[in-house]
Order: sequence, then structure tokens, then C-alpha cells
Amino acid sequence: MNQRIDVLSWDQYFMSMAHLSAKRSKDPNTQVGACIVNKEKRVVGLGYNGFPMGCEDSLFPWQRDGDFLETKYPFVVHAELNAILNSIQNLEGCTIYVSLFPCNECAKAIIQSGIKRVVYESDKYNGTQTNLASKKMFDHAQVEYVQLDQNIQVDVKIIKGGKQ
Repeated sequence: MNQRIDVLSWDQYFMSMAHLSAKRSKDPNTQVGACIVNKEKRVVGLGYNGFPMGCEDSLFPWQRDGDFLETKYPFVVHAELNAILNSIQNLEGCTIYVSLFPCNECAKAIIQSGIKRVVYESDKYNGTQTNLASKKMFDHAQVEYVQLDQNIQVDVKIIKGGKQ
């Protein structure tokens, strides 16, 4: 019997973990996940976009439009920063897998943490000022960024009570 050939690549595998993490986000519009992996291909951090610990999800706004303090933007921690803050080791030389190309604020945290490679799927904000700022900083800090050539789909079946 021959081995399976339809095995996930390492990039697909870790991007799948980022997608699984994104399923924890309660944001009704955008769910982003991140997975940080060290040189030995061990997961050292996971994150998703959500409110900081201690900030009850039902007491803060999820809106995208309106007065600044009535939107999610001043309160949400992005997936990349959550993964960095949740990491279990020094991140020097690590790779971060993220479903959406990092904003300029996350790019600063990625660079500062020592991560040297960013693998992403969507670049839906390509060409915007924050996107250009991220790419400029990554280029100057010699952080490689690579777009995954296929989208990863993760289907999760919730089993209640141990039965399907």
C-alpha cells in the first residue's frame, strides 16, 4: 500500500490552525486567526481577534461604523498581537501564519518580537496606506512575507454531549 499523497503541506497545516483559532472570534464581520511556529515546526502561539481579557464581549461594541468609541476599533486586539502575547517562548526567527495580511500596528509587533516570516492568505487591503506601511517596515526589517497560493478551509463540527 502506498502512502497518501493528498497530505497538507506545513504551510497549509499551520494556516489551518490559524483558521481554527479564528473560529473563536466573536466579531460578526471579520474573523482572523494567527499561529506562530518556531524553527522546529512547533506551535508556540495562537491568537484571534477579540477583546482583551476581562473585557466582557457583551459590554463592548462590535460595530464598524459610528463614533469611534461606539465601534470595535479602539477595543479589539488583533489575532497577530494576541498570538504574540499568548506565546510560550522567545519568538526570534519564528514564522507567523495569519489569514489576513497584518495591519501596520501588528507589523510593528511582529518585527519587534523577532518573527522573521509572515505567511498570509488574504491581502484584501492591498495598496491602502496601512498595508503599504506594513510592507515597507517588513522590507526594511528583512521580514519575509509570503502569500499562500490557495485558501484553506476548516470545517468544524460541534458535537454536543459526546454524540454526533
